Amino acid sequence: MQDRSLSRRSVLASATVVAAGATGLATAVPAAAHGRDKRLKKIVARMSLEAKVGQLFVPYFYGASAASPSEADQERNLRELGVRTVAELVAKYHLGGVILFSGWTNNIHDPRQVAELTNGVQRASLALPTPVPSLISIDQEHGANVRVGSGATQLPGAMALGAGGSLSDARTAGRISGTELAALGIHQNFAPVADVNVNPANPIINIRSFGADPREVGRMVAAQVTGYQRAGVVACAKHFPGHGDTGQDSHTELPVITHTREEWDRIDAPPFRAAIAAGVDSIMTAHLQVPALDPSNDPATLSPTILQGVLRGELGFDGVIVTDALNMAGVRTKYGDDRVPVLALKAGADQLLFPPDIDVAYHGVLSAVRDGEITEARLDESVLRILRLKDKVGLLDGSPFTSPREVDRVVGARKHLLAADRIAERTTTLLVNEEGTLPLRRGQRKLLVVGASPAFPTDGARSTVPELAAAFETLGFGTTHLVTGRTPDAAAVDAAVAAARGRDAVVVTTDNVGPASTQRTLVSRLLATGVPVVHLAVRNPYDVAHLDGVRASLASYCWTEVELRAAARVIAGRVGPRGTLPVPVQRADDPARVLFPAGHGLSYRR
Repeated sequence: MQDRSLSRRSVLASATVVAAGATGLATAVPAAAHGRDKRLKKIVARMSLEAKVGQLFVPYFYGASAASPSEADQERNLRELGVRTVAELVAKYHLGGVILFSGWTNNIHDPRQVAELTNGVQRASLALPTPVPSLISIDQEHGANVRVGSGATQLPGAMALGAGGSLSDARTAGRISGTELAALGIHQNFAPVADVNVNPANPIINIRSFGADPREVGRMVAAQVTGYQRAGVVACAKHFPGHGDTGQDSHTELPVITHTREEWDRIDAPPFRAAIAAGVDSIMTAHLQVPALDPSNDPATLSPTILQGVLRGELGFDGVIVTDALNMAGVRTKYGDDRVPVLALKAGADQLLFPPDIDVAYHGVLSAVRDGEITEARLDESVLRILRLKDKVGLLDGSPFTSPREVDRVVGARKHLLAADRIAERTTTLLVNEEGTLPLRRGQRKLLVVGASPAFPTDGARSTVPELAAAFETLGFGTTHLVTGRTPDAAAVDAAVAAARGRDAVVVTTDNVGPASTQRTLVSRLLATGVPVVHLAVRNPYDVAHLDGVRASLASYCWTEVELRAAARVIAGRVGPRGTLPVPVQRADDPARVLFPAGHGLSYRR
């Protein structure tokens, strides 16, 4: 079994020590901002206490329509939220915003439907006693975390962009994504991820991070913040004070970050400083403990020392602090669901995301204000910050609605799709290429595509292996494909070996290979056939360390179609590989030693 502590320490040792970005010093507030705040404070003054509390909450809901979702979605809303529609939810709790998800909430089908849904939410918001448009949110990180799929432009995720190393590409990706989200009526995106992935065993961040170098991560984060916010969307750097060195998932438990204060300053802080220097509008908290910053046993989300002392005081951030989802186990280990939002607000948070029970959470905060535990002046501070965001993205000046014409003009525009393909081509990383195995030669036209086949993030009917095979077909190859999965059994391995006979080359995909993974057996048996084998890691670039004898290995950092198309073009030689590792890859037999350092990446010699 891999020694995770050794692996983590070896990456920590290689982390860049140069901090990027802001000094954290407060700056003078321009006169225009004073005038804006005077106008916004008049809106706050017209709100009832109930309306002010509602502005803080950003809950989920079920359904593809604001007023007339399906009967099944109405029943789920009624069971979990106490109302049948999101329009009723907005009215009941005076909500400041909602968050959209694909799949399980049934919110997202296609771009036009999403636009009509967001327009419906806005109609409900404008019908409130104090009509204030909603700030509609989403997690559209791209790569592994995509919510709007079919019809919208798919872009490389963070680690892929880190492999590309281009600030221009990172900024362009943020601008394209932000432009399309704004056209859909979505004005807050919980991206980019500012965590520095120095732990290869990290189960929750991993390829969602730009890499392991704090300075480089900071540069990429700042570029994406600029891209999103120039497109009129609120960006959100996450997860403060840093989730990159965890071996636990805060969705299911409360991780502890053991960095010293010096390590935190050197490794975790630089990307957040860079985001703040770039003018990031919001920062999301992490549900984890950092004893070096706060020796209490409270998660950062509930820590005044971390949110007010470090983030606001030391780093000088005065934007909106949004909690990570309050339904996650990492924030619910010590306190009840009525107390968690109260404690988050007291710690310094402004937006309260995804409470597990909106009624309990809302009335918990309302009671805390009525009882004097939270002053109304403190409540007004958060409401004012949220209104500043709404004003900045134009929700308080003119119509908050979008139109089908705007959706058709912007979302999935041809120029966006072409840009996404070009960006992806610059991220694919060639790790091993012995004896000129790649690019494939002209005579190698019959391919077998085989291996792990994770489903697309927003479309479970589509998966990696058949889509990669189709990408080769469009390039003129004759392909067959076989899905063997992440845990191929002996029968699946035998079938793959049989299918390789008569093929000119085999492309085998892997997904999160470990020491005991039967994916290793699959690759080994394919290599033994004598047919040229090309390995493609479709998630973690660390897979190659577990695969002895591979003569050609690439990393795509994700398995969505834009990355798969780019990988196929690189393998076929239509474009050359240009990506370099944004993280080091340790040896499987000795994790204290580096197999491939950060910055490693081969090219085709002409």
